[in-house]
Amino acid sequence: MLNKNILIGVTGGIAAYKVVEVASRLKKLGANVRVMMTRNATEFVAPRTFQEITGNAVSVEMFGDAANFHVAHIALADFADAVLIAPATANFLAKAAHGICDDLLTTTVLACDKPLIIAPAMNTKMFDNPATQLNLQTLRSRGATIIEPNVGQLACGTSGKGRLPEPVDICAAVEKIFAPKILSGRKVLVTAGGTLEAIDPVRFIGNRSSGRMGFEVARSAQAAGAHVVLIVGNSALEPPSGVQVVKVESAIEMREAVLREFDSVDAVIMSAAVADYRVKNPAAQKIKKSADTLTLELVKNPDILRELGTLKKSQVLVGFAAETQNIVDYARKKLVEKNLDFIVANDVTADGAGFGVPTNIASVIHRGGHVENFPKMSKRGLADKIIERLAEVFTRTR
Repeated sequence: MLNKNILIGVTGGIAAYKVVEVASRLKKLGANVRVMMTRNATEFVAPRTFQEITGNAVSVEMFGDAANFHVAHIALADFADAVLIAPATANFLAKAAHGICDDLLTTTVLACDKPLIIAPAMNTKMFDNPATQLNLQTLRSRGATIIEPNVGQLACGTSGKGRLPEPVDICAAVEKIFAPKILSGRKVLVTAGGTLEAIDPVRFIGNRSSGRMGFEVARSAQAAGAHVVLIVGNSALEPPSGVQVVKVESAIEMREAVLREFDSVDAVIMSAAVADYRVKNPAAQKIKKSADTLTLELVKNPDILRELGTLKKSQVLVGFAAETQNIVDYARKKLVEKNLDFIVANDVTADGAGFGVPTNIASVIHRGGHVENFPKMSKRGLADKIIERLAEVFTRTR
């Protein structure tokens, strides 16, 4: 995204406030961002907010004062390497599908021949209306990328499909337009989150994994052109949009889900924090508090990654080692014992590298013994490094 010119069009929906974060994220990724708004959009967010975030003047009026521009809609169209419309109202979709140009935003869209990314957001009935669906189909047929809205509570008080996707997913869709398709044609399985091992119907044994690292790996693989299957254990995060999601709870369920997919994938990246042990006999009913102590008998869970190492044919296997001491030594041992192609190791006690934080500090240990040490960076940044190394393995073994 470095030095890419992104033109954001904001239309008149309540979700316009979320697009402030989208603009901020794109700026942090290195993009040059300009914003154009419809008059109705300014009823929800003041243009000055976007101006302060992007460092650029915001364009609203077709014939307004636009510094450094001659013909505003042509200049904006020429500026853009890609155009993002978020939120995209039903009104905008209808106009864009039929080439109607009655304001600066719609006129600029018609004048631009660069990639168009559209994130619809509206009431469920409006989204499901055949007219809206036909307009979306028309725009897709012309090459527009449509980011499917999320399902959830809507501003109108109802619940259903129509929520604007999360800013991180909108940015990922923009990144995908520019990302080198180094995994094009590949199918990649990613595991994420922790597993929960039942004690009784109420309680469980778990761990602190949030799933964030695995989700970022899935986003990066998708941006690189892969078909991604994401097997998710316990996580409160919203899974990346556009990937195939399989939800599980226990280590046994994760093993079953992974083995179902294994023969059809080119690579497995096991970033999930899988419990090493489970309760031997979980109680069928809630255990009542009685004695001062409670003894639970634990049995070892299957080692999914080790099993994949014995089963693999041409698949590339990538493991994770979350450690608290002897990081590289433990990871190198795991690499050999589980027949991995490389492993990502980190010290979860280090500042900025533990569970639930947006950053990580890691080392990548390769099969040949080479160790790469990466400084503190965003988890998405580390995910991109992992996907680059995965593509290099495919190149070497082609």
